[in-house]
Amino acid sequence: FIPTEPSNTQKMLTKKNKSALIKSRQRLSRNLSVQFYCQILMIPLLFLSSPVTLTLFLCHYPTSANIIEQHLRRTLASEDGLTPPIARREENRLVYAGIAPPGWDPSLPRQAVNSTNPLMDPPVPIPDPYGWLRDDKRSSEEVLDYLEAENEYTHSYTDRLKGLQNKLYGEFLSSLEETDYSTPRPKGDWVYYTRTSEGSSYPMYCRAPRADDYIEKSNDWDGSKDSPILPGEEVYLDVNELAINQTYCKVGTIATSPSQELVAYAVDYSGSEKYELHIRDFNSGDDVGLKKTAEDTNGDLLEISNVVWGEDNATIYYTTMDQAQRSYRLYRRELKSENDFIDKLLKEESDALFVSSVAKSFDEKYLFYRTASIETSEVWYIDLSAVEDLEEIKCVSTRRNKVLYDVESHDGSWYIVTNVDSSKNMKLMTSQIKSNSDANWKLVEDGDGNPIFNGSLAKSLDSITAFKTHAVLEGREDGIPRIWTFSFGTKALTRLEFDDAAYDVALATNYEVNADKIAVKYSSMLTPPSSIEISLDDDSQRSVLKTQAVPGYAKDLYGSDRLRVLSRDGKTEIPISVVYRKDTMEKAESGHPVPTHLYGYGSYGSTIEAKFGSSRLPLLNRGMIYVIAHVRGGGEFGRPWYEEPDGGKLLCKKNTFNDFVDVARFLAGNWTTPEMLSCEGRSTGGLLVGVSINQAPDLFRVAILGVPFVDVAVTMTDASIPLTSEEWVEWGNPNEEKVRSITKSIQMKISIPWFCTFICWHCSCTSFFDVSHTF
Repeated sequence: FIPTEPSNTQKMLTKKNKSALIKSRQRLSRNLSVQFYCQILMIPLLFLSSPVTLTLFLCHYPTSANIIEQHLRRTLASEDGLTPPIARREENRLVYAGIAPPGWDPSLPRQAVNSTNPLMDPPVPIPDPYGWLRDDKRSSEEVLDYLEAENEYTHSYTDRLKGLQNKLYGEFLSSLEETDYSTPRPKGDWVYYTRTSEGSSYPMYCRAPRADDYIEKSNDWDGSKDSPILPGEEVYLDVNELAINQTYCKVGTIATSPSQELVAYAVDYSGSEKYELHIRDFNSGDDVGLKKTAEDTNGDLLEISNVVWGEDNATIYYTTMDQAQRSYRLYRRELKSENDFIDKLLKEESDALFVSSVAKSFDEKYLFYRTASIETSEVWYIDLSAVEDLEEIKCVSTRRNKVLYDVESHDGSWYIVTNVDSSKNMKLMTSQIKSNSDANWKLVEDGDGNPIFNGSLAKSLDSITAFKTHAVLEGREDGIPRIWTFSFGTKALTRLEFDDAAYDVALATNYEVNADKIAVKYSSMLTPPSSIEISLDDDSQRSVLKTQAVPGYAKDLYGSDRLRVLSRDGKTEIPISVVYRKDTMEKAESGHPVPTHLYGYGSYGSTIEAKFGSSRLPLLNRGMIYVIAHVRGGGEFGRPWYEEPDGGKLLCKKNTFNDFVDVARFLAGNWTTPEMLSCEGRSTGGLLVGVSINQAPDLFRVAILGVPFVDVAVTMTDASIPLTSEEWVEWGNPNEEKVRSITKSIQMKISIPWFCTFICWHCSCTSFFDVSHTF
């Protein structure tokens, strides 16, 4: 909601201000998680506790709702004497949906390679008056001035809240054990773990010589940041050192070589998700940034999306990205020295809908190159034991439209997780290891001859990890994440059981294929995260390896429920996970409404699990109920909860938004009121919130949109925007008449005054200009 004339703040910005801002970014990036959560937490607390209507903006952007704009301008001027900055409008600026407009780069697709849907011809213009804010190089003075003015205004407007922010900051820190370590996990002669230290913003990657009692010794650590967790500890990668003199630092892939003498790691210094590749020697500490080409003299380093080691210390396999930051090429590099190496392109994915990745089988015998869209996948493999033929790449099964599959190897057999033959959920199949094996795929059966996962609605399968004696299977049942073990010998399938009604559980880091025990990660809305070791032969044999310390947390004061809310269609039950202080819920159930915060996502089949979050404690301790809505579009009940015709994708995407609003109405009719209800979503969860507050603006007092993807129609027409083309399968391609109505129906202008949005300057998943030229 932006006025229509320049502000004094915007006019007064200078290069000196920019320098100060850069230094500020550097400080914030190193303390991001705590500061960011404090700002997030402050918003619902501020709005829901205030006796007057406050209007708070964290990065405000234009809307066509002129009446609201004028009202807000008067309100802001009268209350604070502050005028928000503006973004100018280019009324004649358009983008075109349909066939390529004049001047379009022919290398950029307008639709998928295999699409049979006609493009709109002639193309349809879409107004894009704030499209000038797009700045791929992040170098435009005008754009930077505008965003700095937004931040300056926000700081001025929220300056009175410093006391609350500092208080929340202190509370947040008090529930964190800043000096801590992750559960050590064995790999050959070493155990690996990370550790953090008070006052440092990044982790340190460590290892120590393996001993039989390494868990007991780690539990005896004295808690000092200067003391080793285990005897003989080596810090082989300190991210705090990498971050020195950097405004941003994030480490991606970390992979140790087969001999454990070298470590390859990828690091992003810009926030653009472009990772440069380095190799470090464990013993000497020598660190080499890998060049793009052997002939390069400019110091340009190799940028990758993923990397794995090959059969020895001299071979790596890596994937690279195209100009739209789509991972698409697989290379093999033979390393001889820093300046002497050979690159070989092994595979390239030409379809813009498909994204590629590289990984090893758990037994490390095969290298897998997986290329997939949201609906279709294909896996290629290299036998790493075939030394004479390491560049021959073969296909497990050629792609078929809307057939997904993943592959694991075990004792001469493929184990395939797939929805082949249009099964509702993924099934588990097996065949002999060979190329083009799909004609021989058959269901994996238990000792009684029954398929253990047949793709039915009863339970869903996500992944398989094949140990020597057992397969460990991860999936879902009754809306809850589950883990099963399957004995290759007895053919017995066992589901691991846990006490909480709703929880989050998944395999932890497990390196060794011959292990007879596995480590899992477990938490619930009430239970802090812990790592648990479980015997594969007898799942009753369990030991807690480590539990995250949460200072000051008294579990008995809090309660949690898993409930279901009936949707407006009269048949679908939407799960919700609820956490609260017991005294707060007693008040709500006695007829006294209490503040309530609702969180949701609902896209890509991804789930928001019912897990612990210490960042919620300041909300709960102030009498707020926290609710997660497990809306359709997620994967809580397997693929049908996500896919058409009844899930939350494409033509049935409206179910996602309706479910969220229906849950909000349930909350407002039971524990709270619209004047005490806030909501939040991030990325496509921001889209969920944006549509919901347009559908029911009277239902929410506060809306928080974190890096929201909301300008659907404009964004999805343009494949030059990173990560766009592969999203056509999820959202539809507005260049095609068939799906134009879908994206048009969720294009929006936020039209309530109580919303806050956060953007990320370099993020490629949801670009800052996507957010800014929508609001």
